[in-house]
Amino acid sequence: MAIGKTLWAIPEGYIPAQSTNGEDSRFVSHEAACLLNANDGDAHITITIYFADREPAGPYRVTVPARRTLHLRFNDMSEPETIPRDTPYSSVIESSLPIVVQHTRLDSRQAALALLSTMAYAAG
Repeated sequence: MAIGKTLWAIPEGYIPAQSTNGEDSRFVSHEAACLLNANDGDAHITITIYFADREPAGPYRVTVPARRTLHLRFNDMSEPETIPRDTPYSSVIESSLPIVVQHTRLDSRQAALALLSTMAYAAG
């Protein structure tokens, strides 16, 4: 089943530098792209990160196996460089096969957690 698009954009990105929930990684402030590959083949993904005041970072490369999902935390992306905290950014996600992309942010800087989730913009 080929659903989705091959080119996606998430114009709003921001990884808070602080969290109030200690060592439990489930509650660390983060940004994530949830990638769904409903195809019979692996989807090879490249991600480019754009900033307001410097050249883009990337490409970051991941593979989403056939008929699988990947919840990719932007906090964990480190090659070719770590995405800076407390810095607004945007991302462009390109895939070798059609995929579906959802953007999520968990902000735990305060004891009352804030969760934001939205579909990314699809272009291709």
